[in-house]
Amino acid sequence: TALPTDSPDDALTEIERAYSQLHTDGFAVTCHYNSVYLSDARLDPVWKELDRRRAVVFAHPNAYAPAAMGRPSALIEVAFETARTVVDMLYAGTFRKFPNIKFVLAHCGGALPALSGRLMILGHESWIPNSNRTNPAEFREYLRRLYLDTAATCPTTLGPALAMTTPDHLVYGSDCGVPCTTDATMQMNIEALLGYAGLTPQQIEDIGHNALHLFPAAAERIKKIK
Repeated sequence: TALPTDSPDDALTEIERAYSQLHTDGFAVTCHYNSVYLSDARLDPVWKELDRRRAVVFAHPNAYAPAAMGRPSALIEVAFETARTVVDMLYAGTFRKFPNIKFVLAHCGGALPALSGRLMILGHESWIPNSNRTNPAEFREYLRRLYLDTAATCPTTLGPALAMTTPDHLVYGSDCGVPCTTDATMQMNIEALLGYAGLTPQQIEDIGHNALHLFPAAAERIKKIK
């Protein structure tokens, strides 16, 4: 179920409808929607309700944002939007206040895994605004909890991703259905994933099934189909 995160009241209404009428498995949000980032304090009531329900939330950047340097945002900018958003959520205390939400990030977290080491080294220095006093241990813990999908990122993002989190937090993603992804690019990504030397064959196989642990109701429906 997609949530309108530019309107907390509407998002709360949609959460209730999703559970009571749609029997939702999880929620989708955009990192930066109508000028509102997921780190915005106005969204705290939304996160509080999702935390209470131990929800799974899939976060995707805005692939339709204006082009940068003449190149569509879906090429590069989406990766930095994801990183900016999650870093601001860390400093805003979102993950500290709402630890029961399971966040899944598109594109293996975009630029976040590659920048996570810099964040842990420099992020607590005195010249960094940090009103909630988030410390390096928290950075490491909260980043490790994140789930990352594999859409349009293999093989080069997998290394930083695995340095930031663990193989069981990788879930298969394809970006299927969006204009920037084709059958050919999805196949290239799958082949790169299957051939990745930094994971065992079993770990690679598990990536295709890890999402079932996040969505047990969906897993049960799949069993019935089989």
